[in-house]
Amino acid sequence: MRYQGREVDIEGRVRLVMESALTARDRVGVQDFVLLENYTSEAAFIENLRRRFRENLVYTYIGSVLVSVNPYKDLEIYSKQQMERYRGVSFYEIAPHIYSLSDNAYRALRTRRKDQCILISGESGAGKTEAAKKILLYYTVTCPINDNMAAVGGHLLQSNPVLEAFGNAKTLRNDNSSRFGKYMDVQFDFKGAPVGAHILNYLLEKSRVVHQNHGERNFHIFYQLLDGGDDNLLNALDLQRSPQNYRYLVKGNCPRLSSVSDKNNWKVVMKALSVIGFTEEEVQTLLNIIAGVLHLGNVQFGEGEEGETYVTTENHMSNLAKLLGVDGLALREALTHRKLTAKAEEIISPLNFEQAEAARDALAKAAYGRTFTWLVRKINELLAAKDIRNYNRKSCCVIGLLDVYGFEVLQHNGFEQFCINYSNEKLQQLFTELSLKSEQEEYETEGITWEMVKCFDNQMICDLIEEKPKGIISILDEECLSPGETCDASFLEKLEDTLADHPHFVAHKAANGKTRRVMSREEFRLLHYAGEVNYNVNGFIDRNKEMLNWNLKEVMSQSDNQILRHSFHSEEGTRPKCSEMAATQFKNDLMKLVEILKSKEPSYVRCIKPNDAKQPGRFDEVLVRHQVKCFSLVENLRVRRAGFAYRRSFEAFLQRYKPLCPETWPHWHGRVEDGVSILVNHLGYKPEEYKLGRSKIFIRSPKTLFITEDALEAKRPGMALTLQTSWRGYRERAKYRRIRHAVIVIQSAWRGMKARRRAKRRRQAAALIRRFIEGFIYRHEEYCAENQYFLDHIRYSFLKNLRKNLPETVLDKSWPTPPPLLAEASDHLRRLHMTNMVRKYCRRVQPEWKKQMAQKVVASELFKDQKDSYPQSVGRLFLDSRLEHEQISLKVTQTLGNDKVQYAVPVIKYDRRGFKPRPRQLLLTNAFAVLVEGTKIKQRIDYAALTGISLSSLSDGVVVLHVPSDDGKQKGDVVLHCSHVIELVTKLSLMATKVNYVNISPGSIKFAVARGKQGIIDFVRGSELKVSKGKRGHLLVTAPRINST
Repeated sequence: MRYQGREVDIEGRVRLVMESALTARDRVGVQDFVLLENYTSEAAFIENLRRRFRENLVYTYIGSVLVSVNPYKDLEIYSKQQMERYRGVSFYEIAPHIYSLSDNAYRALRTRRKDQCILISGESGAGKTEAAKKILLYYTVTCPINDNMAAVGGHLLQSNPVLEAFGNAKTLRNDNSSRFGKYMDVQFDFKGAPVGAHILNYLLEKSRVVHQNHGERNFHIFYQLLDGGDDNLLNALDLQRSPQNYRYLVKGNCPRLSSVSDKNNWKVVMKALSVIGFTEEEVQTLLNIIAGVLHLGNVQFGEGEEGETYVTTENHMSNLAKLLGVDGLALREALTHRKLTAKAEEIISPLNFEQAEAARDALAKAAYGRTFTWLVRKINELLAAKDIRNYNRKSCCVIGLLDVYGFEVLQHNGFEQFCINYSNEKLQQLFTELSLKSEQEEYETEGITWEMVKCFDNQMICDLIEEKPKGIISILDEECLSPGETCDASFLEKLEDTLADHPHFVAHKAANGKTRRVMSREEFRLLHYAGEVNYNVNGFIDRNKEMLNWNLKEVMSQSDNQILRHSFHSEEGTRPKCSEMAATQFKNDLMKLVEILKSKEPSYVRCIKPNDAKQPGRFDEVLVRHQVKCFSLVENLRVRRAGFAYRRSFEAFLQRYKPLCPETWPHWHGRVEDGVSILVNHLGYKPEEYKLGRSKIFIRSPKTLFITEDALEAKRPGMALTLQTSWRGYRERAKYRRIRHAVIVIQSAWRGMKARRRAKRRRQAAALIRRFIEGFIYRHEEYCAENQYFLDHIRYSFLKNLRKNLPETVLDKSWPTPPPLLAEASDHLRRLHMTNMVRKYCRRVQPEWKKQMAQKVVASELFKDQKDSYPQSVGRLFLDSRLEHEQISLKVTQTLGNDKVQYAVPVIKYDRRGFKPRPRQLLLTNAFAVLVEGTKIKQRIDYAALTGISLSSLSDGVVVLHVPSDDGKQKGDVVLHCSHVIELVTKLSLMATKVNYVNISPGSIKFAVARGKQGIIDFVRGSELKVSKGKRGHLLVTAPRINST
């Protein structure tokens, strides 16, 4: 394969975080212990853990082993974004994490179709259960799933709170300590989706049901039921809310936990049972057994005079029989008597007080233990792959999760600690074997010479425990099966006699004086791989063999409770038989587990708790050192470092360190192994410091890697500058090319668009001209297709011009000249426009102005072209009165009464005889006119009696009012001179409705004088206005000429 910068596999494409972190190793340590310089020092190992713990870096590698330190606080490293960050990334390409190990196992499962297993170990409180939860959560979130598979993932997660409720308890070291070993196989189909699961449980601590050390609690489910169950449920189970009322819950004197809410956990467990698939009937049956165990603990016995035992708490006994679905009398009999078989005959023997209490406790442990086994079996049924045809063994692969006790060294170690440490001894042997095997396989695959590493072989210790017939378990079984009374002391004696010479066994009798001072006579010591442990034999016999009498089994096998009847087979109640001892059963289960693990590719998680107080940030070096020793982590590191500390594929190594060699930087175009060889020669590696395998480079000492990494760190500023310069130049050139290309594209598009627009306009113009010419030719024809456009254009042009040149006032008589075809339409539009302007003008005229206009119209009709002074009067407004109100005598106004003066004007009255001028006031009312001199009305002229009004055609102001002379009230016609003659005559004719009686004479006017005589007024033109008496007794009026401009 030709190697180039971006043509590498996934290991080469991603930044190698482990190498990148080496520059900060003085502060945060190394994230893989194989890079420790002083790898044989336990102190250096612990100091590296301390540094990383101080920086909240709780995960560290030892090769492929993950070491996890419990932080006792929430860290923001478990989100979905973090899961996506680790998905599909190789093991060393990113910081150590539980997700990295989970993904590595999953990818190995997918690529090699090989079953995987993850072994999680650690002391109580080290975080094993949480680690298993994180792994399951990672698979349910990141694996490809559909709706059905999503349900499977949900069931997997929901099984945890159920198993924790029934199998976990509060201990001195952990508030949620798993009191059973758990191995779970998660099944994946050929697509890599989880389709099912199967759980195996080991060594449930049944003794906790009846006894707890001070400061510890029974299993969580008891407290959750009492605290979280509703009143109706507790009444149905005959339970009380307080745990202090039940003997099995008060021995540890710790009914409540500040860190745990039993009420909330109860809701979680009930929801989980429903989600997994438990029916309401099954849940109720399960709770009946839990409540029955509590009532069983409260069953008390009394002792009669002859030593016989009887039940003293009938209330609890009846509740117990009801909840367990058994006959009350049969149960009472089985608790106080024992059935024995001798020579095919059944013998019923009464139990003493101690034996009765032991039988009661044995029943409680058996009922709870078998119920737990049924619960695990039921969960397996619900988690199993539903379609066997699609998920057969060939198409399915599994990832196993083993969550087991860590190595336990307590102040008092008993049977449970013996079994736990035996399992750790066995798993440590498997771990050592598989670690050496994987190392050897890697070296052989790469063609590197392998030197066998000598390490502690604990096969001798395993044989000491499990070998037949001289192993501890065999001796324990033999003692349990011995006829007669057996005791723990005789078991210890047999151990001392049989194993006294074994190098890993120490008995009190054969020990030296120093050892005897720290060992009691009831103890023996085993020298485990992790250290020396003293075991107290008290309780070994009872806990190894099942103390449950077969007549109690008979009662349980006949129970109406489906779970108990299923757990206690009918064969157990019909004939007694020797059942398998607990230690032997555990050994056989452990052997099967080892075989299962050997068939899979293992991954390891070593959980360490930093302190016993569960405080975040506190690092107890003594406690951590003890766990490091128990896990043999330094030993494991020594095995890993026995050959080469650092190994990496050629592609990844060359991709990272090629800047250190001019021949490989920036690109290497030859074979990748040749590039690595040139690179290490340039770096000056000595032959003994490294080896080149078939696909990997092996570096013996971390110091060599540190020097290389420091050289790379020193090189980086220059590399960064070069890269920045190159990048900026490339970016600017690329930017220029993009801009230049964009400009060319825009210019081309713009020019093309302009040319197309210009051609389009030319085509349109040519077509328009042709149509215009054709229309002009046919302009005199009828409207048709040929002249349609031309005629429409003519109409449009005229209308457009007309719109701009419309007359704006009624006096404006201008109008654009229309074309011949629009003459009629133009006249019609002109009339409409004029009518519209007139209407608008009329709507704007006020009433006073309208009255003025009406008078002006009448004046125009009377005097236009008739009297010389009319043109000067057109522009002058007619007033309502020419006299002020104060100028009219109040007496005259009173005399007129209701006849209001509508118009008043000063006039000069000429006498009919002698034509003497006399100043008078002419007042017009609605019915008559009066001549007033001062305060006296001189003459009244009724409008009805008025027969005419005469004026001359000249510019004088003389007016004659003709009245009948035969009327005794009238003295003859009235001759008046008024400066406002046009206004006066107009108003008078309108008020008297005598418009048609106005007469304009061009030369002279005749008027009636008293007694039937007539007078004549002659009018001549002169230079100025003059009224005088002329010849022949006529009145001569000289009117000035008016120049017309």
